[in-house]
Amino acid sequence: QVRLTESGGGSVQAGGSLRLSCYASFTACTYDIAWYRQAPGKEREWVAGFAEDDKRRIYADSVKGRFTVSQDNAKTTAYLQMDSLKPEDTAMYYCKTDHPHSRLCVRRDYWGQGTQVTVSS
Repeated sequence: QVRLTESGGGSVQAGGSLRLSCYASFTACTYDIAWYRQAPGKEREWVAGFAEDDKRRIYADSVKGRFTVSQDNAKTTAYLQMDSLKPEDTAMYYCKTDHPHSRLCVRRDYWGQGTQVTVSS
């Protein structure tokens, strides 16, 4: 069973920065890790991740140019660097497994428990 653990959330003023981390307890298979968020009263939305074909970083329009996604060489820890934060970025942020790195592995969706980000104006 793969477990994802997020950290790094908190409260910050508009214009500030936060860096979220997601540690994955991968065993035989490793995966790209994508980021999602859910604001109160809204549906969960995809925020950032890696394209399946060329692994380029991809972002939702709402965060493009402000957020940066990365994953370490061991592929066990992913990061979401969030700069120029806005009040509308306030949400619970989740990481999730995405594309497997090996064709021998089956794609499975594992979610973290979430970390809260609050941006005040």
